Amino acid sequence: MIESVRPPTLFRLAVDLVIFTMRDERLQVLLVERGKEPFLGRAALPGGFVRLPEDLDATATRELEEETGLEGRDLHLEQLRCYAREGRDPRGAIASVAYLAIAPNLPTPVAGTDAARAMWVPVLGDKVDRSLAFDHAAILRDGLDRARAKLESMPIAASFCGAAFTISELRRVYEAVWGVRVDAPNFYRKVTKIEGFIEETGELQSLPAGRPAKLYRRGPATILQPPMLRPGRSSGT
Repeated sequence: MIESVRPPTLFRLAVDLVIFTMRDERLQVLLVERGKEPFLGRAALPGGFVRLPEDLDATATRELEEETGLEGRDLHLEQLRCYAREGRDPRGAIASVAYLAIAPNLPTPVAGTDAARAMWVPVLGDKVDRSLAFDHAAILRDGLDRARAKLESMPIAASFCGAAFTISELRRVYEAVWGVRVDAPNFYRKVTKIEGFIEETGELQSLPAGRPAKLYRRGPATILQPPMLRPGRSSGT
């Protein structure tokens, strides 16, 4: 008996973008309000379909600029993963390659093309808005996990501070991205022991109360060794 062979599924290809920044000392994600069906009026991650002959990276840059007005060429966009679960998009078999970026000083977005509105929305701890269109809640969750892991192994947290910053200001960046409180003395010991992470400027910042705080700047390290592990994690997990 010859078994029937199911023909291969032909997917349309799209990209979605998980863009994080810090605003008002809070981690915020870039969302758009959809201006057309499906999910008219619902919040979603910015993104859209690949248009040949452009490649995935070019599509990600174009969609970010078209839907939000942000200059994608100024960001380090990295691929997060591909999503191709059946039923993820009511329009049919559509696979999406998600991109991630986490960067400081990103401006207020301006909606365009099929987005009715573009906005920065605070990320509240581990809570992800499940009302997002398509499977974007799951994509946002994966992007948040990746962003938190990047702060463990890379010195990007210092980029969200000024040219000179205190240890307390750096700690607040970690707390905002990780969504947890960080023990101040333990944090101080860790960051000052990582070679090349931060460097003293030799200057002090006056505080409303207590002794002036030392000011630091970002050091030359590109990898944190040992890593800055989140509370509750250990090098063996």
